[in-house]
Amino acid sequence: MATAETVLTGNKAQAESPIRASSRNDGLELLGRTKDILGDLIAFPTVSRDSNLEMIAYLAEKLETAGAQVDIQLDLSGTKANLFATVGPDAPGGIVLSGHSDVVPVDDQPWSFDPFAMTEQDGLIYGRGSCDMKGFIAAATALADRFAGLELQRPVHFAFTYDEEIGCFGARALMQQLEKREHKPAMVIIGEPTEMRIIEGHKGCYEYSTHFHGSEGHGSAPELGVNAVEYAVRYAARLLELKDDLRGRADPMSRFNPPWTTVNLGALTGGSAHNVIASKARIDWEMRPVHSSDADFVKGQLEEYCTRHLLPAMQSVYPEAEIVTEVIGEMDGLEVVDENAARDLVASLTGTNDADVVAFGTEAGIFQKCGMNVVVCGPGSIMQAHKADEFLAESQLASCLDMLEKLADKLDRPAPRN
Repeated sequence: MATAETVLTGNKAQAESPIRASSRNDGLELLGRTKDILGDLIAFPTVSRDSNLEMIAYLAEKLETAGAQVDIQLDLSGTKANLFATVGPDAPGGIVLSGHSDVVPVDDQPWSFDPFAMTEQDGLIYGRGSCDMKGFIAAATALADRFAGLELQRPVHFAFTYDEEIGCFGARALMQQLEKREHKPAMVIIGEPTEMRIIEGHKGCYEYSTHFHGSEGHGSAPELGVNAVEYAVRYAARLLELKDDLRGRADPMSRFNPPWTTVNLGALTGGSAHNVIASKARIDWEMRPVHSSDADFVKGQLEEYCTRHLLPAMQSVYPEAEIVTEVIGEMDGLEVVDENAARDLVASLTGTNDADVVAFGTEAGIFQKCGMNVVVCGPGSIMQAHKADEFLAESQLASCLDMLEKLADKLDRPAPRN
């Protein structure tokens, strides 16, 4: 009886060793388990406006079964939670595998499939959150028992957060908790969809809603009221001027595309009728700073413009008029640094030394501000995120599993003696 599986390559039959066949079968079994977990995760409709507690409870059970110590951190409403789990010793210098549990809405998107039921077709895995970023969470969870079975010298942590899509509120709360721990992790791998490319830097993402409160009146006597829409338009015009100014502040050596800090006007709303002076208006806007100094520049210029020009004009007619800027979220950028152990680790796992920067934001800057080395690397393409028929290629999921398995192999070695 043959003891090796026969495989065909071209027109030639080759004998594959039992060891390789076993390794391949193990890989297929791991991929299958990961896809099962991913299907379960997609089925949880964890849109940011809704609760993520059922998904967190599911992940907690999986990780506890694997041997992890699990901590759940509820938000103030009690309807959302972070999960922070640990395998290995209570020691400094651990590695965090990080992902966010929330997804964006599917409202009014023309999906071909049920967005909250995993669908496989032609090597692609469809479902809301498949690439952004439940694929990475599924892969990390599937390998938890492997990590737990190692004689680790440093811990491996799993950090799954809430509300990344609307301001990284979960990650901020998690950092406050980690700051209180005796031992903090040293490195973080954030599995946002990068097509498994190594990302060492990204812009920040600052989102605001600026509210204008004026005084209503009849449209035939505009001088007797304070038209909030008109002042919102003037504010928007100043934002557009600053948008142009930011181009001139760009570093000629910047690796970002575009290389400057960008500003976007998302919405301007206000007023009720053609002949009514609008008493209220709102501008929703964002900027994506390359450097925090650009954000300070924009905010400083806007404050000066309001204080010196808009508010005096508004309050000369209606003393109670005001302009209030609401901070929706200020997501810190990931600064490129020369010494980055997380980047170097992932380079050794993936076999590539190329590291890039991207314009989209992640939770990476929050971890970095707490003194950790951070890299972004995960399965799937950001071009699929937030779209109808979002998908993750199975080959990308397999590549992510390969990286994490190599991480386990690297950790399954005695620590070097000092």
